[in-house]
Amino acid sequence: MKKIAIIGGSYLQLPAVLKAKDLGYEVHCFSWRDGAVCEKYADFFYPISIIEKEQILEECQRIKIDGITTIASDVAVLTVNYVASRMELISNPDEYSQITTNKYMMRKCFIENGVPSPRFTIADSKGTYNVKGFSYPIIVKPTDRSGSRGVEKVDNPSYLNEAVERAQKESFSGAAIIEEFISGREISVESISYKGVHYILQITDKVTTEAPYFVELEHHQPTTLPEDIQEKVKNIVLHALDALHVEFGASHSELKISSNGDIRVIEIGARMGGDFIGSTLVRLSTGYDFLKGVIKVAMGEFEKPVITQHMCSGVYFLSKETEHIKKYIDNSSEYPEIVEAQITDPVLKNIECSGDRSGYFIYQSDKRFLL
Repeated sequence: MKKIAIIGGSYLQLPAVLKAKDLGYEVHCFSWRDGAVCEKYADFFYPISIIEKEQILEECQRIKIDGITTIASDVAVLTVNYVASRMELISNPDEYSQITTNKYMMRKCFIENGVPSPRFTIADSKGTYNVKGFSYPIIVKPTDRSGSRGVEKVDNPSYLNEAVERAQKESFSGAAIIEEFISGREISVESISYKGVHYILQITDKVTTEAPYFVELEHHQPTTLPEDIQEKVKNIVLHALDALHVEFGASHSELKISSNGDIRVIEIGARMGGDFIGSTLVRLSTGYDFLKGVIKVAMGEFEKPVITQHMCSGVYFLSKETEHIKKYIDNSSEYPEIVEAQITDPVLKNIECSGDRSGYFIYQSDKRFLL
């Protein structure tokens, strides 16, 4: 039986663990134990933090794994590439890992390769930065986190230091990136690559909270963008993936489109999109098993994606701001469109990051499920 290592053990990785087992692989999961729901599903579990690359490499060499992967985790991507490169397994090049997991390095790569993106600067771990010439509002983010952690829009220069400090506290490296704020419609592009060939699977429309935190509340597939704009988006993403040296596996590209059609790449993750986008919504809208595809890439058994259906799919997240959707979760059996619903926390919070959300429901329909 072939062996696969899954880096990360939280609920985000559970779909990958279950899919790998369903495909007949022996699953070895690495994660610290706190919150590791995958422990009881993986064949073997190792309570090792995903940032302990050397220790995980030693175990993977001992186990003699045949492939390694992760989904929806930028931090885990670093370990996947590190281990795979040293074991001559399939992954993106380890020497380019930082540019797909560090927003500042990614921005520099975009500028060098002509990828349209916002103006930016760095606030280093000492809090040093220069925003001379920037126009407000601006957006501040940790350089190396996801899930909207530490993200904040700043309208007034007097609040900038506070926002920078907040972002730095969330950053693993203690650094933050300061960007010009791009107003407009937010989308993401979901794709899979093999040997440097990219296959765009779907474009996702996003709905977020308002300023200052911009936490995602809804995702819907497919996009309702005009076809000509979609083609421009796809061409930009394909160029950006090449610039970032994304050669294998999933990618999740986030972009904004202004009212006059100006397109900017906000960031790209060399992994599936979280929030069920990659693990669930792509399959529901296209019929393509994205999870299976990602695992097969890691195992060197990739098959070209085939889109077998054109449906609408989406997810709504529960919070204090979206209290009105609770009735749909509580009564999900009454709505044939709803395929999954769950309350994860009985207390509804005003959200500052995705971790503050209290539940969700996922739908599939022949038209968008609008509330």
